[in-house]
Amino acid sequence: MKEFKPRSFKFKAWNKDARLLMKLSSIECVKGELFKKDHVLLQFTGLRDKLGEEIYEMDIILKQDEKFLVRWHEEQNGWYVMKYPGQNSAQPLQQEMAREMKRLCSYFESEDNHH
Repeated sequence: MKEFKPRSFKFKAWNKDARLLMKLSSIECVKGELFKKDHVLLQFTGLRDKLGEEIYEMDIILKQDEKFLVRWHEEQNGWYVMKYPGQNSAQPLQQEMAREMKRLCSYFESEDNHH
């Protein structure tokens, strides 16, 4: 067995009040559950796009002229991309696929989320 190397857990957060995506200096943890009051935590997938930019949960990524949304798939227990908009036709987000894509923005920063 190879030596165990823990993966990096990184988060960004959508500040609901300020409507800004931000890196966090701290996250609270209660009984193993992470949270930040008035924020939506977005986890790093461990993958990078073709320009080396980190891909996070709820990012909108582009492959040629198609947009995809990065989500955690509860039943499959892994990172998936869904066509965006629409969010159907889920497929696993794998390293090879990520390297062909370009991160555009977070869903929360997109025009579709401005109410």
